[in-house]
Amino acid sequence: MAVSGIDQIGDLLHDLFASREGMQRLLETIVNIGMREEAAAHVGAAEHERSAGRRGHRNGTKPRTLKTRLGELALSVPQVRGCEPYHPSLFGRWQRSERALLVACSEMYFQGVSTRNVRHVLEAMCDGEVSSTTVSQVARELDEKLAAFRRRRLDEHEYPYLKVNARYENVRVDGRVVSQAVLVVAGYTEQGRREVLDWRVGDSESEGCWGEVFRSLKDRGLGGVRLVVSDAHRGLRSALQRHFQGAGWQRCQVHFKRELLTKVPKKKTAELMKDVAAVFAGHDAGECLRRGEEAAAKWERASYPAVAKMLREGLGDCLTVMAPDVPPDHRRRLGSTNMLESLMKRLRKRTAVVGVFPSRSSCDRLIGAQLLEVHERWLGEAVATFNMELVPAAAADRAD
Repeated sequence: MAVSGIDQIGDLLHDLFASREGMQRLLETIVNIGMREEAAAHVGAAEHERSAGRRGHRNGTKPRTLKTRLGELALSVPQVRGCEPYHPSLFGRWQRSERALLVACSEMYFQGVSTRNVRHVLEAMCDGEVSSTTVSQVARELDEKLAAFRRRRLDEHEYPYLKVNARYENVRVDGRVVSQAVLVVAGYTEQGRREVLDWRVGDSESEGCWGEVFRSLKDRGLGGVRLVVSDAHRGLRSALQRHFQGAGWQRCQVHFKRELLTKVPKKKTAELMKDVAAVFAGHDAGECLRRGEEAAAKWERASYPAVAKMLREGLGDCLTVMAPDVPPDHRRRLGSTNMLESLMKRLRKRTAVVGVFPSRSSCDRLIGAQLLEVHERWLGEAVATFNMELVPAAAADRAD
């Protein structure tokens, strides 16, 4: 009986934490299984499957190596005949990200910016062989690809929904390590599919920094925006009001809850979150506002005026998704920036290897390579995030 891919992975799990070689073997197995599945979809039939709809046939495998931070992987790339050649989709995405990390770490190494594990990362990725000339060449190649991605036209689609978020990285600027904001914008097309639209490394989340991002998006043809989801940062809000007049603004409910928690002692957090959950459980915006006023009055009596003030002044901005022109099936996903929060965590796992970036361009390059990889994966998703056929016709008319 043939051993399934899951069984192969299971047989290797006991080695996973035993050695670096065990992790390499596990990764090789996963990648080879993924390529076999992808090749099956390419020819229209699984291995040894009889299918009238198949477009080609298997023709063995070809060895190929792939350098990663775990070392060099020995892979078996499926070959096909009777149809167009099969090219594994992961190589371009994977190597682009790894090369961006290589450049960042190498720049640190050459400039004497010492952080833990940088030498080990370079040895794993390059077998210890890397020169400043190689780094410069790789950097130029990456910068060209990322520039093309960031300059691409956006007027082929409308983007009714935008999500905006930021995180911070440590970057060496003029000889000092400073905190730099990484600004990211994602959008959903009129087909309900998500895309990475832009990113920027800037000094802060000021109106000027966000305004530069939004101005660039509009210059590239961004249009049809009806709702923007973000936190309540003052600079961001000012930039949104200037560049997206007429679009609704949804304050991220998760950020709102987190900020509320800072206004009570730890022993009161569970009680406050229970009250806030009841507020957001209302059937419509009016019901939520009524419950919010009841909660505000309760916490005001309990000597927490800051909680009461925030509920009264900020709750309404958290309920924009409950407007009649936002389909009920869209509201949960549009109520927060959780999708971007998850993306930011993914970025952090890669940037943590660097620690302190040697320059803004290095930070921009690694972040951009990761975002391009995510963007390409999103484009390949089989199902759209939102069913845009649910959007009322009246809302679509107003967008025009």
